[in-house]
Amino acid sequence: MRTIYWFISFWIHLLGMLRFVPKVNRFSEDQREEKRRFVHGIAQGWALGCVKRTGSQVKVFGLDHVPTDRPVLFVGNHQGNFDIPIALAYLPKTLGFISKVEIQKLPLVNRWMERLECVFLDRNDLRQSLKAMNKAAEILKSGQSMVIFPEGTRSKGPQMGEFKPGSLKIAVKAGVPIVPFTVNGSYRMMESNGNRIRPAEVSLIISPPIEPVAGDKTVDLVSLVQEAIEKNLLP
Repeated sequence: MRTIYWFISFWIHLLGMLRFVPKVNRFSEDQREEKRRFVHGIAQGWALGCVKRTGSQVKVFGLDHVPTDRPVLFVGNHQGNFDIPIALAYLPKTLGFISKVEIQKLPLVNRWMERLECVFLDRNDLRQSLKAMNKAAEILKSGQSMVIFPEGTRSKGPQMGEFKPGSLKIAVKAGVPIVPFTVNGSYRMMESNGNRIRPAEVSLIISPPIEPVAGDKTVDLVSLVQEAIEKNLLP
C-alpha cells in the first residue's frame, strides 16, 4: 500500500506544482537569481515530500564543508532512484543536475528539471555529450551549482562503480570546487525491495571541497574524488 500511495502522491504533487508555472515565466532575465531561488524552493519541497512519504529518515553530516560564497560541482555515488530527491532536498544550494537523456521522457518531471537548469547527457552521442558538458560549465560559471553522479547508473546496492572518464572536467572548465558526497542506504528505499518502497535509514555525508587545478590530470582528480566518497561508504 505504501508504494501505491507514494506513486499517487508523486503525480498529484507534480500536477499541483503547475500552478507555479505562470509566476516562474514572469521572471525577467535580470531576475535570474530570484528565479533560481523560487524554482529551487518549489522543487526542494517536492523532493522533501518524496523522501518523507517513504517513511525514511535522512541524516546529513558535513554541511559546513559546502562553500557559501560560490557555486560548486557536487559529486556523489548513485545507489538508487531516491538519490536525486535526497540531493535536491538536503544539499544547501540552488542546483541543477547533470542527468541521463532518458529522464527527458518523463512528463512533468522533465519540465521542472529544465527550469532547474538541468543538463541532459547522451553518453552514446559524443558530440551531444561535449555540448552538454560545455553547457553545464557555463551554468556553473553563472552562479548555479550542479550535481553529477559519475557512475552513470545506479549501483542498486552499497557498492560503488567506476566513474565515467571526463565526468569532472566541467569543474576545471568552470573554475569551481568539487564537493564530494556519499549516500548510504538509499537503495534500501526501493531497489533492494523489488522496487517496492520501504522506510530506510539513510545518511548523506558531505566531504571537504577539492579545488581542481587547470592542467591536472583528470585521472588524478577522479581518484581523489572517488577516494573521498568511498571512505564514507558503509558496507
